[in-house]
Amino acid sequence: MFDTLSERLGGIFDGLTGRGALSEKDVSAALREIRVALLEADVALPVVKDFIGNVKSRAVGEEVIRSVKPGQQVIKIVYDALIEMLGGEDSDSSLRIDSPPAVILMAGLQGSGKTTTTGKLAKRLSEKERKKVLLASLDTRRPAAMEQLAILADQCGDNVVSLPIIQGQLATDIARRAMNAAKLGGYDVLILDTAGRTTIDEQMMNEVAEIADIADPSETLLVADSLTGQDAVETANRFHARLPLTGLVLTRMDGDGRGGAALSMRAVTGLPIKFMGVGEKLDGLDAFDAKRVAGRILGQGDIVSLVEKAAEQMDAAKAERMAEKLRKGEFDLEDMAEQFRQMQRMGGLGGLMGMLPGARKAKQAMESANLDDNVLKRQEAIIMSMTRQERRKPAVLNASRRKRIAAGAGVTVQEVNKVLKMHQQMAGMMKKMRKKGGMKNMLGAAQAAGLSPADLAKMGGQGGMPGLGGGSLPPGMGGLPGLGGGKKK
Repeated sequence: MFDTLSERLGGIFDGLTGRGALSEKDVSAALREIRVALLEADVALPVVKDFIGNVKSRAVGEEVIRSVKPGQQVIKIVYDALIEMLGGEDSDSSLRIDSPPAVILMAGLQGSGKTTTTGKLAKRLSEKERKKVLLASLDTRRPAAMEQLAILADQCGDNVVSLPIIQGQLATDIARRAMNAAKLGGYDVLILDTAGRTTIDEQMMNEVAEIADIADPSETLLVADSLTGQDAVETANRFHARLPLTGLVLTRMDGDGRGGAALSMRAVTGLPIKFMGVGEKLDGLDAFDAKRVAGRILGQGDIVSLVEKAAEQMDAAKAERMAEKLRKGEFDLEDMAEQFRQMQRMGGLGGLMGMLPGARKAKQAMESANLDDNVLKRQEAIIMSMTRQERRKPAVLNASRRKRIAAGAGVTVQEVNKVLKMHQQMAGMMKKMRKKGGMKNMLGAAQAAGLSPADLAKMGGQGGMPGLGGGSLPPGMGGLPGLGGGKKK
């Protein structure tokens, strides 16, 4: 979502850091360009004015102008101001879940992704916080809305249940029945999915307000589509005027919108952004963290999120086996295929690049080399076209075997050779790491040793990618071992 803004800001900062000294005129010119970039990203005008005023008061002064690296000082000031605009360093995405059953009321316009977000939130609460969750659809108008929520509840696992559907009931009656069922059933959390509308009408607002009075929710979350730009900000303001909103959830944050709504919402409404929707799958709901989002916008990456995502996807038994093999200096083609699968589970090359420091340049390198997520699938297909013996002992792969593998995977022999060369490079790197005692840089070994995501972030922040090979990367890819080879055939 922030790619265009990140590119614009990156170009501005490249011009600043390329100079040995900065005058007040240079800083003012850069701030004008930042102002235009934010406005083009659809950030609300009052927010832009406050932001630029905040940055200018800190950036135009003797301390910055005469510092050793004035360009870097300006970037740091912009970074701090972005964090403030998004909610501050102490922004808290946690939900108030007090005495059970805690009620969470979901509100929003039709088409904002409210029902899907309800399912995502239920899955997150059941898996990460071990809560027993009851879902209730109060949408009596949209066809199949109740059935959709029931299907999502089934997909969330045993700890999430949907309220049985009784046709013909009013939304307020369903709310009362859900409250009673949550108490009798011993549920920790009750999530009420209210009806959405294409516009904010008085009847709808009265209905939602009445439901809020009945349920007395611990949290009232407004679900807003981040692709709607300034309309999302206006919607939030109008809802907040009638409902006791406690937080925002921005959906479709993985889309190609300009990002202005996400940057404006917190500043305009004063409400904290609790979560971000990043995809249609039920696990596509991330906690909002102002520091991490600001880091991504400025191309600094998000190593902590990357490591947390890797830790979530890592199978403990597989990690133990991988760590043991790596301690012996062993790394075969089956191990490499598993690395490719893990990268795909973590969002593919595009998702990973957005979390790496220098993400803008890394993405440009990928585009210039015609690299995309199909590279991982193609390389995995090549490996899976081999026999088990060949995957475990690549040395047996002679010319005739390579031709057979290429035909089976639908690629050329040259591409098979590239995969084998990549494996040799990665296996050699593993042996060097073993000799130097650097195995803790590998996610599998680190997890087996009981290291936390914060520990991993400290180790992985400067050099390769924990769990994906570590170390320095081939030219052009800035940190992903083995994915730098040439253009697509």
